[in-house]
Amino acid sequence: MARAVAINVGANTNAPGVRGPIRPDGSFEFVPIPETEPIRDSADVPTYADLDLDTEIPASAVESPVHLDPEFAEYPECEAYTYGDPHGVKARPLLELEAGDYALFYATLTTHGEPEKPWISPDWGAYLVGQFRLARDPVAGSEYASLSEDARSAFETNAHCKRAAFDAAVLLSGDEAESGLYETAVPLSAAEKGSEANWVVTELSSDSGKGPWWRRPMKFGEVETDEVLGLVDGGYELPQ
Repeated sequence: MARAVAINVGANTNAPGVRGPIRPDGSFEFVPIPETEPIRDSADVPTYADLDLDTEIPASAVESPVHLDPEFAEYPECEAYTYGDPHGVKARPLLELEAGDYALFYATLTTHGEPEKPWISPDWGAYLVGQFRLARDPVAGSEYASLSEDARSAFETNAHCKRAAFDAAVLLSGDEAESGLYETAVPLSAAEKGSEANWVVTELSSDSGKGPWWRRPMKFGEVETDEVLGLVDGGYELPQ
């Protein structure tokens, strides 16, 4: 059995000034954050305009380069399943995982239209939007330079490897067969209010659900991970 860590990713009201949408049927559009660091001269980094999103990006950010991280192979301008993070608060729990474990990704999304799903929060909420089944053990940023050329190639399309100064504290590579964006989001917020955590957070994860829980990493044990993956496969239902 596998363990999991869930990490907050994606656009928000600070950067680039808008969240991705969750639609009435529970589908969504993932919107990345802007790139904030200089890029290597040889690196190719798309802008929001290149992604051709349905989400209306603020005019001031449309031509801004994007930080495509996590990278999902099926997403525009992406080639593989990679994730990197420079922050220790996220890197530390991710580095505890092993090949075969899961990195789960959640984002805050703005509610669009009249929800058809009773679990969609009014206004906004936090939702699981995708996963990696780790193809190899996580790589600490300090070990990246010492990897073989073949091993480094697995991460060459990651946003942190395209920066002029490599800064990832952890790098993840997802297995192609069991990684990807979900078709339907899985809620972490309560149906009544986006800032309130639901039972997936308070009963299955390591997080208390108090304070700004939607910004923190969450750990899931083996049994709990299996239950979360069941929600992805079988669809989320409100507890009776």
